[in-house]
Amino acid sequence: MTASKPLLAVLGPTATGKSALAIAIARRVDGEIINCDSTAVYRGFDIGTDKVALADQGGIPHHLIDIADPNAEYTAADYARDASRVVSDVQARGRVPIVAGGTGFYFRALTRGLFPGPGKSDELRARLSRTANRRGDGFLWRMVRRVDPASADRILPGDHKRLVRALEVYFQTGKPLTAHFADTVSPLGPDVAVTALALRMDLPRLADRLAERVDAQFAAGVLDEVQELLARGVPPTARPFGGLVYRQVMEYLRGVRSLGATRDLIVQENRRYARRQLIWFRKEPNLIWFEGPGELPEVQTRVLGGLAERGLSIVRGPAAHG
Repeated sequence: MTASKPLLAVLGPTATGKSALAIAIARRVDGEIINCDSTAVYRGFDIGTDKVALADQGGIPHHLIDIADPNAEYTAADYARDASRVVSDVQARGRVPIVAGGTGFYFRALTRGLFPGPGKSDELRARLSRTANRRGDGFLWRMVRRVDPASADRILPGDHKRLVRALEVYFQTGKPLTAHFADTVSPLGPDVAVTALALRMDLPRLADRLAERVDAQFAAGVLDEVQELLARGVPPTARPFGGLVYRQVMEYLRGVRSLGATRDLIVQENRRYARRQLIWFRKEPNLIWFEGPGELPEVQTRVLGGLAERGLSIVRGPAAHG
């Protein structure tokens, strides 16, 4: 490794055990964890994002969780700015930053930067919004799929704002949003060396884990969480309500479908989201892939061994699990 300041990342599809693996690594490298989930940045949205409870963090500092008001529009550019600052702060304390999460666009913004992009066009946005009102956000998503497949892989079909921005960039520049990345620069310093790990598993096993997690979210009270957020004055239009789990729960509360159908839809949408994440991360260069759930001791041992084999002297001592 030529650079003097290591930065680790634990990436991959949802429900692959990234948080558990990141905590295990942090114990071995004197690390601190930096959230890389676009909904976990919002305060109050806990159950549907599977935030790691304080009691389960093992004394490892976690950053960029609960930093944004639900009414705010926290962007990838905001994340790149904030995460690069935290990385610098953690390294200045002599510790190792570990970026952990499944929002690939946030990771790319941090490690490769974002292009400034054209300014917003009120006329174009209004036209696209009228189209969505007539034909649904799914129609916008299909438009994005035609002109910018990479963006369609990362944007949920119901994420109106991100769909509009992707189309806005394309129609104003003639190039898809992702085609502009070659002209960007990472906000990280040149002496930061990124080692990125990614977890994956066979789809039937992942599907079972996703179903179990959705059941656990309902058992933990995700319906009550949403109702409490609404009762506190968080508007239904708040951006995190458009995220996976929360969007379907909001539809249930509006009477769109039954509770059982809502649960089944969330499982189905999780599977689709996991596939999109896998497609995205497969295109991310230089990822080191590992098979299996990140909470398993044998997976943690393989990961730590792989890091040591790659010359990361920060990995020290025998593996410790639990």
